[in-house]
Amino acid sequence: MIYLLRHGEAEEAADDDASRRLTEKGERQALAAGSALRELGIAIDACLASPKVRARETARIACGALRAEVEETEALRGGPFDALELAAGRGEVLLVGHEPDFSAEAGRLTGANITLKKGGIAVVDGPVLVALWRPKELRRIAGQAKPA
Repeated sequence: MIYLLRHGEAEEAADDDASRRLTEKGERQALAAGSALRELGIAIDACLASPKVRARETARIACGALRAEVEETEALRGGPFDALELAAGRGEVLLVGHEPDFSAEAGRLTGANITLKKGGIAVVDGPVLVALWRPKELRRIAGQAKPA
C-alpha cells in the first residue's frame, strides 16, 4: 500500500519556494493526517519526503503521530516520479510531496482523475485507488474538531 500525502498549507510564495514553511493550518492538517492513519490502525514502515521545507515539516508532524522516521528524497522535490520504485521493498509507505505530481502519479498508477487537496491523502494499492481523503475527512477520522 502506498499513501500519497500532499503537504499542508504553506506560507505564500517567497523568493525561495523551497523554503516555504507550513502555516498553523498546515501544521494542523499534517497532524490530522498522521493521527487519522494511526486511528485507522495503519502502520507505516517507511516515510519518504520531498526536501522542500513544507513537505519535510508535514512528514515530520504526520510521522510523529505514527512513530515513523522520515527520509528525504530528491525524487519527490518536484516533477514526475515513480511511486512503485520508491516504495519497492519498504512495506507500507507514506510519500509526502507536491501537486500536481501526486495527483498525476495516482492517475498513472490507477487511471483515476483526482486532485489531491493540501493535507489530503490518496491511498493506492497496485492499480487501485483505495481511498481519497480530504483534510476535513482526516480531521474527523482523527477525532479533531474544526478549529474556530
